[in-house]
Amino acid sequence: MSLLDDLLDDLAAEGDRLWAAVSGLDDSDSGGWATPTPAPGWTVATQVAHLLWTDEVAVLAAGARTPEGKQAWDAVVLQAIEDPTGFVDAQAIEVARLAPAALLARWGAARTALREALRDYPDGQKLPWFGPPMSPASMATARFMESWAHALDVYDALGVEPERTDRVRHVAHLGVRTRDFAFSVQGLEAPAEEFRIELTAPSGDLWTWGPEDAAQTVRGSAWDFCLLVTQRVHRDDTDLVANGADADRWLGIAQAFAGPAGEGRERRG
Repeated sequence: MSLLDDLLDDLAAEGDRLWAAVSGLDDSDSGGWATPTPAPGWTVATQVAHLLWTDEVAVLAAGARTPEGKQAWDAVVLQAIEDPTGFVDAQAIEVARLAPAALLARWGAARTALREALRDYPDGQKLPWFGPPMSPASMATARFMESWAHALDVYDALGVEPERTDRVRHVAHLGVRTRDFAFSVQGLEAPAEEFRIELTAPSGDLWTWGPEDAAQTVRGSAWDFCLLVTQRVHRDDTDLVANGADADRWLGIAQAFAGPAGEGRERRG
């Protein structure tokens, strides 16, 4: 199985888990689609609508290899340029107005279309995106990260226990690779030296990145690290331990998602 196939299978599994949690909901604001989630102003419907819309836009990006497809993709980019800080949220809120059955049907179609678009994308080529172009594997990783993170908000709102699997390795890997980006978003110069990252997977396996003799290290739970880099938890509520000033600073600003720095989450208790 190729890396892309593995990513797409894991993305499908995360989507199926979220689908099972929301497919039987009504449109109420207490245990239904209108239930508020930890993200201010976002309901369960908004969270799913965001995933739906981004999947659809990724499909448009994959289709930009044709003149007609490029025109459709360029139209989305121009809209984003007109409202760079509010465009994505506005789309999620608009799509969330759909009736639950229509929202689910459209999301299901988008999930299938995205899988096919990424699987069939020409080898060695990259998809255009709002930032740097992305390979199909990178796009699948990004979609996995967002699906996992937004699903956590839905589960929190509905009182559903998330499934802790080693699929989160995709999020952990992205979190490590975006270290320098997290510094740049804060207007800081990224450290020149590599860090040693050692994370314990849900299965108990040890995942590592960086040289064994690195002076600065981060160690702890892979699950907590993934929560932190998607800003679903306050750093003080994790078991992560940093050794070194730069590594410690990174844990305070880490983000695996594109765009400006998020507000993060409040400390529990």
